[in-house]
Amino acid sequence: MELDDTDREILEALQEDARTPFSEIARRIDMSSATVHDRVNRMEDAGVIEGYHAKVDPKALDYGISAVVGLQVEQGQEQDTLGRLEDVPGVQEVHLTTGSWDVLMRVYAQDADRLRELMFDNIAQMDGFARSQTMVILGTPYETEELPIDGSEV
Repeated sequence: MELDDTDREILEALQEDARTPFSEIARRIDMSSATVHDRVNRMEDAGVIEGYHAKVDPKALDYGISAVVGLQVEQGQEQDTLGRLEDVPGVQEVHLTTGSWDVLMRVYAQDADRLRELMFDNIAQMDGFARSQTMVILGTPYETEELPIDGSEV
């Protein structure tokens, strides 16, 4: 789908706050609410907008530890392993990668004991598991889900 400047302005407003009413977006870009609604529907249908969600603080749910895990799997087992990782409680993100690790994951656990259980009792026991490296996240000074809307910003 080809995005025009108006689509990009709508996306920018929704990235800032997905709960912004269409009437407010329409006022900002001097357009009718119905047109904004139609454009948002078109971008949703085309897969440009993948969804809306609430960002929840993991600490509010007693997840005291976050870690990045590099995982190597046996050759030919990547797809099976990726599918099984989706079902492991605490696994938040799974990325198929190039380089030293076949898979990079972000995981959450309540504490160090639960992180150990997650790694040793769940992930390391999977068919296809070769080895892993777990890096505990000590802090996150910057994180965003917003993408630059104007490609020239990259």
